[in-house]
Amino acid sequence: MPVAVLEVLAALGMLLGLGALGGMLGALPLQAMWAAAGVLLAVCALVLHQWPDLRTTLGPANRVTLGRAVLVALVAGALAAPGWAQQHATWLAAVAGIALALDGVDGWVARRWRCASAFGARFDMELDAFLILVLCAHLVAMGKAGSWVLAIGAMRYGFVAAMRVWPWLDGPLPESGRRKLVCVLQVASLLLCLLPVADAPSAAALLALALGLLAWSFAVDVRWRYVNGRSAGRIG
Repeated sequence: MPVAVLEVLAALGMLLGLGALGGMLGALPLQAMWAAAGVLLAVCALVLHQWPDLRTTLGPANRVTLGRAVLVALVAGALAAPGWAQQHATWLAAVAGIALALDGVDGWVARRWRCASAFGARFDMELDAFLILVLCAHLVAMGKAGSWVLAIGAMRYGFVAAMRVWPWLDGPLPESGRRKLVCVLQVASLLLCLLPVADAPSAAALLALALGLLAWSFAVDVRWRYVNGRSAGRIG
């Protein structure tokens, strides 16, 4: 069997193990487990589809990211059991927090073992974006905020879609401390609002601030690309 397929199967085995543990310790509902398995299967299918040679290993950094995908799948699967998720919000926040904390680990591994790649960077980024959208969906389901909070998770997807209409939006962006800070504040706000200590009014206020900062950060990047697109002749 191809090496990459074996690594993906190992991730599915990890999900089954964690799901069984969650069932014993936190009465994780079966429908949440099935939903988590569906999410992870979709992620694995995309990984295998994009991987250039299934006979080669995904590499240590991508294996870490795949492990993060298992945790993200568990958090996403819990959307299928909103009542359980409401009662175990602290558990969800902890699992999501671990998945986000490991975000820096796969990058460190990639640099340490010199296995950084465009595939790995894209895999990492898409997984983060999906987790943020899932956290927003949980907050809506818990009544912590209205459906407007989904804009936090959907903004990047809207930005990618806009690239098809305005190609000058596509391209690399310079390193930015502002962008990293807004990202950290955004994720911290989502995790904090998941916790039972955050009531709906406080969560809505904090999330509105996070959305405003995110919209401002995107606007700064759009302006930068517009100005540089004009100077490069990409905008008529």
